[in-house]
Amino acid sequence: MKMHKPIMFVGTCSDAGKSVLNAGFCRILKQDGCLPAPFKAQNMSLNSFATPDGYEIGRAQAVQAEACGIACHTDMNPVLLKPSGEMMSQVILNGKPVGNRSAYEYFRKDDNVRLFDEAYAAFCRLSERYSPIVMEGAGSISELNLKKRDIVNMRMAARAGADVYLVADIERGGVFGSVYGSVMLLNEEERALLKGIIINKFRGDVRLFDEGRQIIEDLTGIPVVGVVPYLKDIYIEDEDSVALETRNNIPAEGKVNVVVVKLPQMSNFTDFNALQFDKRINVYYSTELSQIEKADIVILPGSKSTIKDLLYIREKGIPALLKQMQQANKTIIGICGGYQMLGERIDDPHNIEGVVSTIEGIGLLPMTTVITSHKKTVQQQFTFLDGRGICAGYEIHMGESTIHDDVRSLVTTNDGHTDGIYLNDYCWGTYMHGILDNQEVIDRLVAPYTNEPGALFSYNEFKENEYDRLAAHLRQHINIKTIYDNAGILNQ
Repeated sequence: MKMHKPIMFVGTCSDAGKSVLNAGFCRILKQDGCLPAPFKAQNMSLNSFATPDGYEIGRAQAVQAEACGIACHTDMNPVLLKPSGEMMSQVILNGKPVGNRSAYEYFRKDDNVRLFDEAYAAFCRLSERYSPIVMEGAGSISELNLKKRDIVNMRMAARAGADVYLVADIERGGVFGSVYGSVMLLNEEERALLKGIIINKFRGDVRLFDEGRQIIEDLTGIPVVGVVPYLKDIYIEDEDSVALETRNNIPAEGKVNVVVVKLPQMSNFTDFNALQFDKRINVYYSTELSQIEKADIVILPGSKSTIKDLLYIREKGIPALLKQMQQANKTIIGICGGYQMLGERIDDPHNIEGVVSTIEGIGLLPMTTVITSHKKTVQQQFTFLDGRGICAGYEIHMGESTIHDDVRSLVTTNDGHTDGIYLNDYCWGTYMHGILDNQEVIDRLVAPYTNEPGALFSYNEFKENEYDRLAAHLRQHINIKTIYDNAGILNQ
């Protein structure tokens, strides 16, 4: 394997589009005969994924690994912070929880020396297996009060010897100030790592920015290697639940309406992405009783803080409404934390989630759950009910549920493990994230509400096509040759 310099995309702001650019560039390198892998030293997200060997990483790096055509691994995201409210985060190190830390503790204690060393060790291990490594920064590169404790941006770039490309979101406005300020606030050694600037999310004819490109190059002395138009119709899974703010929040006539209860600590919201591509279905997100009761199907999603979110929906009056809807033969299902909420009781004897040690559940499923310190993280293949096809999903949860009645299991994994409760077609729950990525499950879910057959649709094939479309889009608007030349990559 030929070794190349790492390539790193950093941003002038947190939502400059680095994750999507990383995924696209991973696919470009794969197409051109390289063996790339993604890397982000530290991620902060409630949207995580289970690796094949049973560990946990941020969803963005799992998506980028998919774009590379390789299995995801904890070395791609050695540090994952999962916010749990009250300024606390669970710290996942090399795929396993190592405790909770407040933001103050995290950014003040020992300048994160241990985590920085652990992250760099993961980078080195990854570099022995793949090249080039496509690295992703976080937030802004010029947060002066955090720089000496930062383990993901320029400090990591310098240690890894990466070529750095600054990504600026022109849609936000003020692109000249953000680019110039970001560059000038770096020290001389950091600026030397910058090989180019990418202007992202441009709306309109990119030729209109020719003068702007020259101004930026004159101001910074750094070439603009691309002006990338706004991605209008290319679908790449979102990393951050902030994306939910722009998603549909109302029912629609003539569709099977599926409402996802929008929990404050919702995790793994990508569980519902495949539903939005089924033409029979309208997916929307809400906590308003008037909107929830209009749905045919209600989904309680996963949660990082199940008890807190259960208290939240109780204040909203949602549990009582769900009971009424279930009696009226509307469908109520729960996934992971939502599955736990549908049970009779949740106990947290060690106060892992907070001060509440026990709470009554919604009571639709005959089970109780005990929150445990052990986190189960595993990819699964399974059959759904009496289906003949093999489905895929993954489990990430802290807690063990005990089923009290002789009820039917929802899924059976290939190794003989059963999971979930199936009361009937109108009420079921499971720990299995990704269960709704499987067309067989979707068809069974909507069957009580429509006779229209589902289209032959493979979510995985669809995503593969979208990675290729993203790569083509970036090739058209970024000077790939310059990036390759800088990194010592021969254009295949």
